[in-house]
Amino acid sequence: MQITADRVKELRERTGVGMMECKKALVEAKGEVVEAEKILRKRGLAVAAKKAGRATGEGAITSYIHTGGKIGVLVEVNCETDFAARSENFQSLVREIAMHIAAAAPRFVSRDDVTEEDLAEEREIARAQHSGKPEKIVEKIVEGKMEKFYSENVLLEQPFVKDQDKTVSQHVAESVARIGENIRIDRFCRYVLGETS
Repeated sequence: MQITADRVKELRERTGVGMMECKKALVEAKGEVVEAEKILRKRGLAVAAKKAGRATGEGAITSYIHTGGKIGVLVEVNCETDFAARSENFQSLVREIAMHIAAAAPRFVSRDDVTEEDLAEEREIARAQHSGKPEKIVEKIVEGKMEKFYSENVLLEQPFVKDQDKTVSQHVAESVARIGENIRIDRFCRYVLGETS
């Protein structure tokens, strides 16, 4: 199948990836735009994994106030260079992350941020809900409940609000591939009017 400029342009608009990468993905996908998009998403995860160890000393702190002024978010997202931090792609990502935090109310950035006390409490609740069942079954249930806890409370593991088919972590990885630098969500604070900490 012939790879037309229109198809390359369409894929570029859908993904934000460079023209040459879009063309390569379309060739690999035999001209199928949806398949090419999947290929680019997979590559993005691989690129992100390679860049994960690189230092992130630049970035942006962004605020987002949800309509009506009832929810506010401050988030710090880091990247490698000031040039990338000022780019529209990076700024857009930071805004999307702030909006996601407002909507999804995560408690932690990553699994590493979850305290032992929180984990112990969640395990205790899960065990209590299924007491009386055989220990092996209870442990399997607890394991499943813990994964659910992570997907509901850990920002990087939550389904991304603008595309529920991918996690926030996958969305960030796609941005790493597009921007070409390591990106890390450092911290956030979410305020709800009338709530006290």
